[in-house]
Amino acid sequence: MQKNTYVHKSAKLYGASRIGKESVVLENVILGYPQHNILIEITKTGVEIENYDQPGAVIGDNAFIRAGTTIFSNVKAGNNFKTGHNVMIRENTTIGNNVLIGTNVIIDGTVTIGNNVSIQGNVYIPTHVTIEDKVFIGPCAVLANDKYPIRGEYHPEGPVIRKGASIGANSTLVPGVEIGEGAMVAAGALVTKDVPAWKLAIGCPANIVDLPEKLKTLNNL
Repeated sequence: MQKNTYVHKSAKLYGASRIGKESVVLENVILGYPQHNILIEITKTGVEIENYDQPGAVIGDNAFIRAGTTIFSNVKAGNNFKTGHNVMIRENTTIGNNVLIGTNVIIDGTVTIGNNVSIQGNVYIPTHVTIEDKVFIGPCAVLANDKYPIRGEYHPEGPVIRKGASIGANSTLVPGVEIGEGAMVAAGALVTKDVPAWKLAIGCPANIVDLPEKLKTLNNL
């Protein structure tokens, strides 16, 4: 355990999970929970899950992980990482420095998140999504990665959200769309096509309009 790090007695750290100094891990947090293929290996070996040698999760310094959060194996988060309650972050996800993940957010794995990002409560992020630096995602936004769910072959392609973009509350991004640098998506918008840099997507389905001049600045995150 690193210097001045507090881990509640009910929290569980699996495998080689590590958390940096000056951090707080609260009730019923799970770090490094084995992903599916590792669980299959465990069932074949008969080794207790707590004793199985696997990569776990790696969290940087000054983290604050609130109660009920589950972070799977092969997740890496940088310094000043903070979560709300009951967050789930699945395997093969990389998170930069100064990132906030709000209450009840689900990140379904194979996701890349940059630095200085704020993701508000109840957001759903599927696999194969890229979120660059200084992005804000408002509460209850939904990102999708499968154009034709349960129909035909599955080729996941999540949205790409470029540096400094803002995604409004209750908006939906369909698979494969790109939200350009500094662009904004209005609350409740259904985004079915790319949004160019420094433009505004508004409506259902969304229309692309000019972003007001006063909003043409990167998010202060």
